[in-house]
Amino acid sequence: MAKGALRTTGAAALAVGAVGAASLAYASLIERKQFTLREYTVPALPAGAEPIRVLHLSDLHMAPWQREKQLWVSQLAQLQPDLIVDTGDNLGHPDGIDGIRAALEPFRRTPGVYVWGSNDYFGPKPRNPLRYFTGPSKLHNEPPTLDIAGLKAYLDGLGLTELNNTAASLEIKGTRLELFGVDDPHREFDRLEVMADALAALPEHEQPAVRIGVAHAPYQRVLDDFVDRGAKLIFAGHTHGGQVCVPGYGALVTNCDIPRRQVKGLSMWRHSLRAAYLHVSAGLGTSIYAPVRFACRPEASLITLVPEGRASV
Repeated sequence: MAKGALRTTGAAALAVGAVGAASLAYASLIERKQFTLREYTVPALPAGAEPIRVLHLSDLHMAPWQREKQLWVSQLAQLQPDLIVDTGDNLGHPDGIDGIRAALEPFRRTPGVYVWGSNDYFGPKPRNPLRYFTGPSKLHNEPPTLDIAGLKAYLDGLGLTELNNTAASLEIKGTRLELFGVDDPHREFDRLEVMADALAALPEHEQPAVRIGVAHAPYQRVLDDFVDRGAKLIFAGHTHGGQVCVPGYGALVTNCDIPRRQVKGLSMWRHSLRAAYLHVSAGLGTSIYAPVRFACRPEASLITLVPEGRASV
């Protein structure tokens, strides 16, 4: 190869390396701290109902030193949501419960519900990110390393209601909600039949209820079951929105079997001639071993439920 060609090849390689290094620096130092509030309107309530503001939090993966994230989440209390939905993966470190307390304490006495993700049970481990391209991450039999008992005690004391393979009813601003959920589907901890029994056992009421499904990981088997059970709206997380996306193309992976186009945001999930609104949060955190986000800012969402007949946003 001629010297000129060698110089050109070398310069191109250096340019590619520089772009890669700059992208990594941006993804790890800047974008993963660009916390963003998404807002949507969902027509799921009966005619004449007052709007209900739902704050959806997911995938905080909290470590005790993440002060900026803790402060940003705590300030969301100024939105005065009527209901909080926490779709799991709260912890990202054995001492993450300290950060959760700092982030969520301002929401004390705000009604809400929660389900578990795998990173409420198990601590993060270094993994080869290229393995995500072969399908959802593999399950491992790690011993529990996180304080899930302490997390449960704190969330219960905060005023949130557990929905792991169970159901509960809440009345919010005059509207009766029947909320049901499952433990982490990614770990195959979901027990849909147990949840169904709990849903069927809810007290009957003259007022029609709006049914809402909650899960950490949006696997199709769970979403289909939720739609079959009359969910008007489904909340999930887990995907991180792909975490590393390509501008103009979107997510490269979902870490579950949901279609890539529905990896984050508001969409419709259809099954057996029925449909429900599906909101998948891109979440607020990352594993401490993969602290990068690219073209996929960390997010929380404020979803305003309004009477049916109004357009969703």
